[in-house]
Amino acid sequence: MSVKKKNTIRWGMVGGGRGSQIGYIHRSAALRDDTFELVAGAFDIDPQRGRAFGIDLGLDEARSYPDYGTMFAEEQKRADGIEAVSIATPNNTHFSICKAALEHGLHVVCEKPLCFTVEEAKELKALAEARGLIVGVTYGYAGHQMIEQARAMVMNGDLGEIRIVNLQFAHGFHSAPVEEQNPSTRWRVDPKFAGPSYVLGDVGTHPLYISEVVLPHLKIRRLMCVRQSFVKSRAPLEDNAVTLMEYDNGAIANVWSSAVNAGSMHGQKVRIVGSKASIEWWDERPNQLSYEIQGEPVRILERGMDYLYPQARLDDRIGGGHPEGLFEAWANLYRRFALAINGNRGLAPEGIEDLVFPGVDAGLEGVRWVENCIRSADAGGLWVDYE
Repeated sequence: MSVKKKNTIRWGMVGGGRGSQIGYIHRSAALRDDTFELVAGAFDIDPQRGRAFGIDLGLDEARSYPDYGTMFAEEQKRADGIEAVSIATPNNTHFSICKAALEHGLHVVCEKPLCFTVEEAKELKALAEARGLIVGVTYGYAGHQMIEQARAMVMNGDLGEIRIVNLQFAHGFHSAPVEEQNPSTRWRVDPKFAGPSYVLGDVGTHPLYISEVVLPHLKIRRLMCVRQSFVKSRAPLEDNAVTLMEYDNGAIANVWSSAVNAGSMHGQKVRIVGSKASIEWWDERPNQLSYEIQGEPVRILERGMDYLYPQARLDDRIGGGHPEGLFEAWANLYRRFALAINGNRGLAPEGIEDLVFPGVDAGLEGVRWVENCIRSADAGGLWVDYE
């Protein structure tokens, strides 16, 4: 039996095995702050590959399981069984694995989308609340500390009244039918595995969630969406979509979700325009936030500096001038997930009541947004009330 460190969460993984980039990111982020300890896993649909991979990670062979059902059942019998699990598997499995984990009393960190339908998301939310469990969704870019700076600036009134929100995640890596030669991409454009959407759910929900973090007071009133399959073999799933939105305060937004923006590396940008000033964040330069006051020179705010709001400096790891990246951002989210889980168990420090992390509500809202976009697009790009 392993000896548990104080407040360290015994943790397992489903998926994320050998060759999985996202699995490596999960493990690097979760283990960085010593808040999680990986003790079990069901890493691969092939039991032998999964067992071998777990052993390579240093796990006890007996806790490198052939499938998630076996892992949940066997770990529940142990006094030192897992307390939380991360799900890093194709989209079509998320709902069933997450539901099973919650039914076994486990906290969950799930890749997005949390599931395929709002009804499924509501079921998971109700189950988590009934069991007193935390569900986190890995909108990993939200862990960059300049997102917290943007949130604080909006709340402090630095931008004035919010008028316009421009969101995009438009890369070019799938501008050709790369899935014909790449199995790891193929499932993303197959409705059986990806669900009812490709880029709306895969990339569009990332800047959408960031906007929800920065602008928690704005609620979508209605939207209009059009979507295209420029690589025809991907139909009915879209590889490009444009969504227009109206908020309840009269502000407007647009979201460009694309995998066919040829030449673009990532192209994820969030620009928020107020009556006094604007801010812009670009995930390829995540350590900077552009602050543009009308009539004054543009200011570039740098991560880790004393002039930032305290909320942004809470996530600082290595001081100003040293560039942080995706691993730090994910580690920030995993630290917040751990604080939420330990808070749930009465083990976290005081003062985490305002902890911001993508939880089950964020997962539900991502699914809700995709559903509304598809409803609008499939009706010919009509305005629809946001349901």
